[in-house]
Amino acid sequence: MKNYITAIIALLLTTTLFAQDIKPTFEKEGDLIKGTFYYENGEVSQFGFYKNGKLHGKWISYNREGKKTAIGNYDQGVKSGKWFFWNNDNLSEVDYSKNQIASVINWGSKQNIVSRN
Repeated sequence: MKNYITAIIALLLTTTLFAQDIKPTFEKEGDLIKGTFYYENGEVSQFGFYKNGKLHGKWISYNREGKKTAIGNYDQGVKSGKWFFWNNDNLSEVDYSKNQIASVINWGSKQNIVSRN
């Protein structure tokens, strides 16, 4: 029994030591910094840009299978304009004004408006 517990502890420690956290990458592109963030499986979870330390420009998010889940823009850290969110076969179009939701349109799988706020 003691050997069994020792083996389990050794296995857990080995797994913990070899588990890799994939750190985000940052690259300079002109006057912007492109940040790319990853899931633990190495797939990209999201990427976008920073300007003067604030979110700025296009940001895109993906699920673990690599499918796009969101796309939108920031203007000096403030959500602006139209953002799009995908969930299964549904698309939500969210319009932001001064970092607040101004309107929402939910599109069905056949691109018919399902609801509008």
